[in-house]
Amino acid sequence: MANTLFTNVRILDGTGAQPYAGEVLIQGNRISRIGRGVRSLPVAGVTVIDAAGATLMPGMVEAHTHLGWNNSKTLDAIQKMPPEEHTLWTAQMAKLYLDHGWISCVGAAAPKPRLDVVIRDAINAGQIPGPRYLAASQEITVTGSLGDDMLPHLPYPETSFGKVVDGPEEMRKAVRMFLKYGVDSIKLNLSGDNLVPGADAKTNWMSDEEVAMAAREAKIRGKRLSSHARSSESVKQSLRHGIDIIYHASFADEEALDMLEAQKDRIFVAPGLSVIIRLLDNGETVGISNAQAKQMGYELELEAAVKSLKAMLKRGIRVLPGGDYGFAWAPHGENAKDLEYFVKLLGMTPMEAIVSCTRWGGQMMMRGHELGEIKEGYLADLLLVDGDPLSNIAILQNPAKLLAIMKDGVFHKEPEILSARTRRTQTAAMDSTPPVRPDAALHHAAGLPVLPEAVRSARNRWS
Repeated sequence: MANTLFTNVRILDGTGAQPYAGEVLIQGNRISRIGRGVRSLPVAGVTVIDAAGATLMPGMVEAHTHLGWNNSKTLDAIQKMPPEEHTLWTAQMAKLYLDHGWISCVGAAAPKPRLDVVIRDAINAGQIPGPRYLAASQEITVTGSLGDDMLPHLPYPETSFGKVVDGPEEMRKAVRMFLKYGVDSIKLNLSGDNLVPGADAKTNWMSDEEVAMAAREAKIRGKRLSSHARSSESVKQSLRHGIDIIYHASFADEEALDMLEAQKDRIFVAPGLSVIIRLLDNGETVGISNAQAKQMGYELELEAAVKSLKAMLKRGIRVLPGGDYGFAWAPHGENAKDLEYFVKLLGMTPMEAIVSCTRWGGQMMMRGHELGEIKEGYLADLLLVDGDPLSNIAILQNPAKLLAIMKDGVFHKEPEILSARTRRTQTAAMDSTPPVRPDAALHHAAGLPVLPEAVRSARNRWS
């Protein structure tokens, strides 16, 4: 693992502090030293990257990830994908997320019982590229609710979209099964969803006894719970039973908001706005007109969600990006749109949106002491961005603007000029060229090859 010095960078450290010019030294997989200004850190024995003023920021954290969703039109079509193809697809999505700067992801449910675990373990073993990943169970649901609606169409009940349980003992068995498989979290579908006829987003389906059983079994083994909770009652139920991650929370009323605020240092909310917004805007791609989407209740839910989430932010509740991507109308790879939605709809500043996907993301990954900030001693999960996300948050939607992607001190995407072989070749070719630039003399003194014009403008780099 090479040591790397990012110099001439604009450091956006993820804490909410204003960016500053400086240098960041990576030793092994950690941020070793941070210097303000230019040429304040030693370069001997390290690879020097002159970033020409590009922005260095922490890697982003996606809080509501379904790597196994296969960009289909329906939940049924997601689940019908054969397991072999489904595993390959999910591995490809893991790489896609890393390609787009999501260096950590929190699994929000898998479509097959062991799929998330297999992918997480393959990433950790170095078998496939992918983000730091927390593996989720299937969605656990009850008869008639979200996750049960496609059962009649499938040949084997055990391959249903959700794990269907009825009663505390069935819940106990299901949770223990997923814990045996090695998941990091248990997902419960407490509310309905507007996609399900007869079980819309305002309905509640799981009994307190069933939720309490799931919480008991997970907590005694040190695992977390997350909930699909669009209705106000399902949010309150989540909080009564110690659920850690609440997805959606669209219809949170004042009582629910008070309960959220009382536990704001423990819980996280990831609303998944994209699945609503994009169905209203792009539903035609799956045969759902804007009028039909409104009739299904999505416009009403979006209005309620925006109101609820604005109130949460005012109360200091951590609201994180992650938009249920993986449907035909909201495919994987467009996840950074959530940051733009946060700014345009929720009134966040671009800085607040960055903090939500970095600092708060590190906390949601249960590694807030070493992840999500550019800070000495923290893990070297970094993005080098061609531009200023604070001036234009939408640039994070363009992977071409990510000049470098580093995970755990290793480049997943190297800057164009960083190949060691290319550097040596270019250095040899420079024997007959004019003398090196004065600012490169220190590189020669250290026995390092001189990088070519990495200091040229970002405009030139990408022209």
